[in-house]
Amino acid sequence: PDLSGYEKYGLGNVKYNISRIHVTAVEFPSASISFIPGTGIKLVIGNASLTIDMNWNIRTWMFKDSGKSTVYISKVFVTAIFSTPPDNTGHTSMSLASCRTTSGDIDIKVNGKS
Repeated sequence: PDLSGYEKYGLGNVKYNISRIHVTAVEFPSASISFIPGTGIKLVIGNASLTIDMNWNIRTWMFKDSGKSTVYISKVFVTAIFSTPPDNTGHTSMSLASCRTTSGDIDIKVNGKS
């Protein structure tokens, strides 16, 4: 979905809109799944990265600008634990019991008219 809103900075408001958000690349060079007896499943993703392209525009009382941007997020690490208890009919169900995510680097390239 598009993101829009405004933020107050110094002497005025900055209105922004981020649109046409597309994930263009995802890499999982290291991923593993293991069973945790009596608990469920553990998923570990290491050193992942993703690239996101988007359009943006901003407007203040002094100027307006728009353009395209690329965000590259790297060194992403995710550890998730899913519990797998049986439901009331005896079938296995799955729910997220815990999740921890960290990212190391974020590189943002912004191209605009100004």
